[in-house]
Amino acid sequence: MLNEFKTFIAKGNVMDMAVGIIIGAAFTAIVTSLVGDLINPIIGLVSGGVDFTNNYAVLAGEVPAGASLDAAREAGASIFAYGAFIMAIINFLIIAFVVFMLVKMVNRVKDAAMKEEEAAPEAPKGPTAEELLAEIRDALKANA
Repeated sequence: MLNEFKTFIAKGNVMDMAVGIIIGAAFTAIVTSLVGDLINPIIGLVSGGVDFTNNYAVLAGEVPAGASLDAAREAGASIFAYGAFIMAIINFLIIAFVVFMLVKMVNRVKDAAMKEEEAAPEAPKGPTAEELLAEIRDALKANA
C-alpha cells in the first residue's frame, strides 16, 4: 500500500493539483479583496448604501432594537440571519463572474497562441539522406 501511495504522489497530476490548490488559495485572497474593497463599495454607492448583512430575525432571546447582527449574536439570542446569507449569495455571484471573466481571458490568450503556432510557416526541409548520397555519388562520378 505504501508503494501504491508513492506511485500516486509521484504522478504529475497530483503535483499539478497541489499547485492549483495553492494558487487557488492565493487567488481567493485577491478576489475576496476585489469584491470586499472595490466592487461592494461601488454597488453600495449605486444602490444607496444597501447592505443586507445586519438584517435578521430574532427567533429566541432578547436583543435591543436596532442592534447589529454581531451585537445580537453576542447577546446570545437565537437569530435567523437572512441578510448575511443574501450578502453571501451576492458575493458568490460577483466572485463567480470575476472568475468567469478570468477564465474567458485565459482561453482567449491560449487560442491566440495556438493560432500563432498554426500560422507559423514551416522551416524548409533539407535534403534527405538518400538525396545527399546521390549527390555525392554523382560528384564522384563527375570527378572520376
